[in-house]
Amino acid sequence: MTTLGVRCLDRAQVTSLGGGDFDAAMADIVDVLALFEAGQARMSPECVLPLATDDRPGYAYGLPAWVGGRFDAVGLKWSLHLPPQGVGQPSSYSTTLVNHLDGRPRGLVESGLLTAVRTAAVSALALEYAAPGPLTRVTVLGAGFQARTHLSMLAGRFPGIERVTIWNRTPSALAWATQRAWPFELVVAASLEEACKGVDALLCCTNAERPLVGEDAVAADRLVLQIGRNEVSFAAIERFDAVLVDLWGEFRLTSAKSLFQMHRAGRFEPARLAATLADLVAGRWRPVPGSSVYFSSFGLNLFDIALAARLLEAAERLEVGSWQALLTLPGESP
Repeated sequence: MTTLGVRCLDRAQVTSLGGGDFDAAMADIVDVLALFEAGQARMSPECVLPLATDDRPGYAYGLPAWVGGRFDAVGLKWSLHLPPQGVGQPSSYSTTLVNHLDGRPRGLVESGLLTAVRTAAVSALALEYAAPGPLTRVTVLGAGFQARTHLSMLAGRFPGIERVTIWNRTPSALAWATQRAWPFELVVAASLEEACKGVDALLCCTNAERPLVGEDAVAADRLVLQIGRNEVSFAAIERFDAVLVDLWGEFRLTSAKSLFQMHRAGRFEPARLAATLADLVAGRWRPVPGSSVYFSSFGLNLFDIALAARLLEAAERLEVGSWQALLTLPGESP
C-alpha cells in the first residue's frame, strides 16, 4: 500500500530551511522566468473574494500556478488581507498548498515570510538591472513587514549603499529600524518631501489607498519601485522615461495597482511598456543613464509556488515539518 500526505511547515521551519535567503529566492525567480518563457510554467489570474462587512472589510485571494523543471510543482497560494489590526497583529495571512505535477500531494507552507522575501527579491533584481545610475542613497517608504524585509534585502545585497532614508506617516512605527545596526547610515525623514530628495532609488512599501508619490518624485538617474497597491499617481507615471512591470498579464484588467488602474482608465497603452522582469534578467533591456525609471511590482504567484516547492524539497530531505497522511492507496493486485 502507498500512503499519500502533506508535509506542513510553520514560519519557524520555513526560516530554518532558508525561507529568508534572498540569494536563493532571486535564483528561483530567474529560473522560473526562463521556464515561463519556455512554456514550462503558467499561472491563472487571481480569484478575489471580497470579505467586506460593515465593520470588517477585507479580501481573500486564491492564486494558482504550476512550475516545471527542478520545482515540479502545482499549487495554490491562499491569502487574506484585512485592514490594519492592533499593534503587533498581522493584517495579512498567507498559506501555500503544493502538489507534484503528477498530482501527488506535497505540502502546506506558511507563506507570510516567503511572500515578503519573494517581493524583496524581485525588487533586488529590479535594483540590480533597472537602476539608471549607481545606488548609494535609497529611500524606503512604509514601516510594515514589506518595508522591514526590503531594508534587510538592501543591507544584505547592496554593499555600495551609503545611506538609507525611511519615512512613515506614523513616525513611531519606525522605532524598530532605529534600534538595530545597519551597514549604512539610517536617516528617519521628517516628511515625505524630505524622504524623496536626492535619492537614487525610491522603494514604496506602504498600504496607501490613495497615491502619495507625485510628479516631484520623478528625477533623472532615479528608479522608483512600487511595491504597494496604489502609491504612485497617474501624473507621475506619465512623466517617467521608462515604465517596467514584472509581467503584463490578464490581472491588469482587475488589479488595483496604480499602473493597471491607469491602463483601464485609458491613460497607459501597452506599447509604452519598456520591459518586463524577464527582459531585465535576460539582458534584453537596460536603462539609459540619466533617465527616470518606474517599476510596478505586481507579485507573481509563479514565484510563490516555486519558493514553497524549494523549501518542501529541503524539508523532505531533512525530515523537517509535520507529515499528515491524507489517503492510503491499495497495493497492486498479484
